[in-house]
This record gives sequence, C-alpha cells and structure tokens, in this order.
Amino acid sequence: MEENKKKAVVLLSGGLDSATALAIANAAGFECYALSFHYGQRHAIELDCAKQVTEAQGVAEHRTVNIDLAAFGGSALTDMKLEVPHETGDENDIPITYVPARNTIFLSYALAWAEVLGSTDIFIGVNALDYSGYPDCRPEFIAAYETMANLATKAGVTGKEKMVIHTPLIALTKAQIIQKGLELNVDYGVTSSCYDPSPNGAACGTCDSCRLRLKGFKEAGTTDPRQYSQRLKV
Repeated sequence: MEENKKKAVVLLSGGLDSATALAIANAAGFECYALSFHYGQRHAIELDCAKQVTEAQGVAEHRTVNIDLAAFGGSALTDMKLEVPHETGDENDIPITYVPARNTIFLSYALAWAEVLGSTDIFIGVNALDYSGYPDCRPEFIAAYETMANLATKAGVTGKEKMVIHTPLIALTKAQIIQKGLELNVDYGVTSSCYDPSPNGAACGTCDSCRLRLKGFKEAGTTDPRQYSQRLKV
C-alpha cells in the first residue's frame, strides 16, 4: 500500500449502499479497511456478498466481527420469532426490521479500529431519502456521533486531528446512489439488500429493502442484476 495514502475504515454490510460507499472512498484516494459484522442477522448471506465486494473493489484489509445482537432481539432481523414484513407499512412508523442501536454499535467498532490504524476517517453508507425510516440513518445522528467521537478518542482530545464520519450517500435518492455506483464500476450483482432471502441467496423481492432497491433501479433506468425469487412491480 502507498505510504502517503490516508486510511479509512469503511462499514461494509454487503448491500448496495455500503458497496457504493466503499467505491466512493476508494475513488477519493483512501486506503480502505472494510469492516463487516455477523450480528445474528437472518440475512447473513450479505456477509458472503461483502467478501465478494472487497475482492471486486480491493481493500487493504477486510475484517468480519462477531457480535450477538440476537441476544437482545427486538427486530425481525435478529429475532426469528418475528416475521419480516412483506407489505408496505405505515411510513410514519419505525419498522420492525429496525435493529436497536445497530449503527451506534457498528460505528463504535469502526472508531476503535480507526484509532488503532491511525485513521481519522470512517465511511458509512447511511441514506436519509429512500430509506426505511431508521433513526440511526439521519444526519442528526451522524453529527452527534461525530461530536462524541472527537470527545472520546486520543486524537480528538489532544486536538491533533479530527475524526470525520463520511456519509456520501445521505442526501441521495436510491436511483442517484445506483447511478453513482455504476459510474464507479460497482458490480451490484454481488451485493444483497434483502432482509428475507431464500436459502440459495435469492432476494425475496417483496421486503421493504427489496422494494426500495428495485424502485431505485427502475428510476435509474437500468435492471438490477441480483437474483430474485420474485420481482415486485414498482
């Protein structure tokens, strides 16, 4: 790796958004360290996708950390007794697929690794336009976390450097995200956004995340290369 490159930790789920965020970080000239999590999610197929994304795009290192958010449950993604919704719900409600404190926890791990690497840059592919309404995807949350990070780290306290949480997708529509990724040669065929995939990894096509993804590809004027069990008309 080049000595003069700045290092960045990139949170990588294996989904469309995080794959695009990684491509943006790479294009910006960062030496990227990808961080994924096996947290008890029912859609753990995304971790195989994360590995394929790093192989396609290239990173300095890719780590997958095991944590057990299923021990607490409270989400259809971590509690197998709860069903993933396959119908459009009340857009004013926070859906049952929200995993309590997930991004807070993920960012904390990213912050820890960044400190060890001597990095002051973290990339996360949160989006506040075409998204499911999760509270930890909002600009207010990211701004608050960045403030906390600069109070809680050696670099921040000594005033030598400022920790920066990069959210390059936060103000983009899903179609704009896809168009940006295609410009950067992201292979969306190796990404998975589905909350309830089939055993062979095919996306359901009807969960909230699949709906948003398919809508984005339609509005971007292109076809989603991911395999689906069924494709909902959007």
